[in-house]
Amino acid sequence: MRILHLSNHCHEIGNGIMNVAVDVACRQVAQGHTVAMASAGGSYVRLLAENGVGHFQLRQTWQAPWTLPRSALRLHALIRTWKPDVVHAHMMTGALLGRGVRFGAAWRLVTTVHNEWQPSAVLMGVGDRVIAVSAAVATRMAARRVAPGKIDVVRNGPLNSPRRLPGDGAVASLTHPAILTVAGLYLRKGIADLIAAFGTLAERHPTATLYVVGDGPDRATFEAQARAAGLGGRIHFTGFLADPRPYFRGADIFVLASLSEPFGLVVAEAREMGCAVVASDVGGIPEVLEDGRAGLLVPPGNPAALGRTLAGLLDDPSTLIRWQAAARRGLDWLDVGRVAEETVQVYQRAIDFHRWRGQLPLARRNAAVPHVDASVD
Repeated sequence: MRILHLSNHCHEIGNGIMNVAVDVACRQVAQGHTVAMASAGGSYVRLLAENGVGHFQLRQTWQAPWTLPRSALRLHALIRTWKPDVVHAHMMTGALLGRGVRFGAAWRLVTTVHNEWQPSAVLMGVGDRVIAVSAAVATRMAARRVAPGKIDVVRNGPLNSPRRLPGDGAVASLTHPAILTVAGLYLRKGIADLIAAFGTLAERHPTATLYVVGDGPDRATFEAQARAAGLGGRIHFTGFLADPRPYFRGADIFVLASLSEPFGLVVAEAREMGCAVVASDVGGIPEVLEDGRAGLLVPPGNPAALGRTLAGLLDDPSTLIRWQAAARRGLDWLDVGRVAEETVQVYQRAIDFHRWRGQLPLARRNAAVPHVDASVD
């Protein structure tokens, strides 16, 4: 199968959408497909080339709308030359460009909804098939009037990513007990709640230390909150790390306190590294934690509940060890290869339905509705 992925860029900046797109593209080549990506470029271009994924320069940004007509012409020419069977758009601009140039062409447009909480996510419904990265995202998209019959659930999975070289097993030197979060520093990631929760247990556990790995526009706000609480010396902001595995290996507890989260790739990575996991009971996170069997779920936006849960782990080392062991069990389904394979299955459904529908008389063609199992596991 010939597959063309569309994304705004391919920079290595901790963006989950970009990471998933790169992972899937590389693994699809390994599975025998011919794959390329069209984007404005970035540091991942070299990794794509090393894994046999072609790259085409294509600017795609709604923030510069005057460039979109030229981008549409460029995409149309690229598709006519490269002749994909499927165009897979990972971001809204690419989805709209793909829809705009498809006309009556035989190739199929597939979109993936990552951040369903964004108002623009509903526009991803222009795809012939729409991939939701969790069952929670599928439910929300259906509620926003994207036809349930064309939504497929392909849960994310970052393990064995081509972005992660085997490495040397390095472990960060952290002060224990070490609590870790890895996230973009945005308000919706619940960092303020985590800092507040840490404050409730800091006196009781005087050596406990919080490590915040990541960067973003609200970093200064969170740093000021830590200083105001008198915790500046016990909360460390490391900035963005391309490979945070040494911190995962060195931490005792991983926390993701998001107020909204379509899936939670970092939760899967924390599980692989053997951290006890505490995370918000919101969006796709319960699916990553297998409904609480692999980690502790807490109400979002509730620092008191989060603090009590963390204190419970720190108070009882045997409980902490038990949850660390639970995190490491049953990780096979979080492998990138599974994600790539299921994504190709969605492509094939889109192609097969198009062929089947083309064989119908016109009157029946207009009424045809595909049969879909929207619970792909």
